[in-house]
Amino acid sequence: MAAGATAGTWLLVLSLWGAVVGSQNITARIGEPLVLNCKGAPKKPPQQLEWKLNTGRTEAWKILSPQGSPWDSVARVLPNGSLLLPAIGIQDEGTFRCRATNRHGKETKSNYRVRVYQIPGKPEIIDPASELMAGVPNKVGTCVSEGSYPEGTLSWHLDGKPLIPDGKGVSVKEQIRRNPETGLFTLQSELMVTPARGGNAHPTFSCSFSPGIPRRRALNTAPIQPSVWEPVPLEEVRLVVEPEGGAVVRGGTVTLTCEAPAQPPPQIHWVKDGMPLPLPPSPILLLPEVGPQDQGTYSCVATHPSHGSQESPAISISITETGEEGPTTGSVGGSGLGTLALALGILGGLGITALLIGIIMWRRRRRQGEERKAPENQEEEEERAELNQSEEPEAAESGTGGS
Repeated sequence: MAAGATAGTWLLVLSLWGAVVGSQNITARIGEPLVLNCKGAPKKPPQQLEWKLNTGRTEAWKILSPQGSPWDSVARVLPNGSLLLPAIGIQDEGTFRCRATNRHGKETKSNYRVRVYQIPGKPEIIDPASELMAGVPNKVGTCVSEGSYPEGTLSWHLDGKPLIPDGKGVSVKEQIRRNPETGLFTLQSELMVTPARGGNAHPTFSCSFSPGIPRRRALNTAPIQPSVWEPVPLEEVRLVVEPEGGAVVRGGTVTLTCEAPAQPPPQIHWVKDGMPLPLPPSPILLLPEVGPQDQGTYSCVATHPSHGSQESPAISISITETGEEGPTTGSVGGSGLGTLALALGILGGLGITALLIGIIMWRRRRRQGEERKAPENQEEEEERAELNQSEEPEAAESGTGGS
């Protein structure tokens, strides 16, 4: 009795084993043909078999048989009972079952779980950093992989060892996008690190893509090797004003320069009367055409990524009336005095021109007066000569009569 029960158990196990012959997982590359064999099917007609498909293209089980019509260009049953998918796609993932009965009446079932895949191109690191600063978070770069299915994963390596994000010195920001037309994935992974002070001055970073299917080799990027340097401490912040002293005439120009030597250069923001000015960061603040609204106390705030913020001593800007304080070289009042000097220069030039014209006219009049006097003197001399000639005969006659 016991022997009979044992034999019955083995028959049940063998029958179950025969029912699932061919059950396996199948992976196929997208776009390539796939052939699934129907185990136990007669090689030639007449054949008693049917295929049942449950994929992304079906809402329920799709049944195909040798006597039926092919399923458009998706699948068809071959003469030997196998199922052909000419160009498998993402929508063809699913379960495929075949049930065949041979000429002796033995039924065999085949069960396949089909998955598809697409290997992307080699990943790359875009916008890689050339320099990193010790002690502060730095962006190393963004690793990108395009055209994968399933999505897979990206991972970073430091000096050949896996780099595990810890949320402190190492953080990774990931993004996954899917193309709505092809169904393929694009992966991005942005790496941020905080190098330790006194650590490796030239670390080597790389990124790798691991496919989402087993037994597929990872794809690696080309390595990058940024240099790490120690930050220079922030020295005392100093504010320089031109003109010196901050006194300026109305309508002049004031230049404020914030000197904060450090590496890397800090960001400079400006403060007036204790309130931050809504201006973009800049080491120079220019106040053109100064008016009453520009008067007040000014200071600059230097913000360094590793040394915090430091504010300069304040400097007062005031408006003086013209003439109260003589402007210095390069001072703000130079533009007003320049206009005055130009006007005086023009007036002086006009005066000199008028003087020269007067001298020339005076000389001409004098020359004409001399020319007029010369003929009058000549007539007088001729009259005198005629009188002298007439007086000489009369004197001769009087001399003769006396003798």
